[in-house]
Amino acid sequence: MAIEQTVLEAKRYGVVSCDPQASLLLAAQRMVEEDISALVVVGSDGSLQGLISRTDLMRALIDDQNWQNRSVAEYMNPDVVTVSEDASIQEVANILLDRQIHRVVVVKKYPEQNLPISVVSAADIVYHMTRKS
Repeated sequence: MAIEQTVLEAKRYGVVSCDPQASLLLAAQRMVEEDISALVVVGSDGSLQGLISRTDLMRALIDDQNWQNRSVAEYMNPDVVTVSEDASIQEVANILLDRQIHRVVVVKKYPEQNLPISVVSAADIVYHMTRKS
């Protein structure tokens, strides 16, 4: 794998998303079905609103016995680390290590919104490390 390779050249998965008003139960089911650890939260216009992870779901479980009925918006992280589509794998690896996070959302940036087009995780980078250049 070339670490200069852009995230879009190396991406393995697209974006699995949900609405901020979706229930946490729906989000949890979607994560299990897709075998992923987080969902990108998008508004009705497709713009990035946040990220909901397994950890957020566990926090909801601890906070509320009726967690299933709570909305994604209540527990999502609105401060998502993003990169542009021309970011390199090395840049993403550095961000993940420096910020001690597991994933970044690749976005197409517009003046009024960011549209998510991919998610790159530490698992994706390790996956590509095993592939021949």
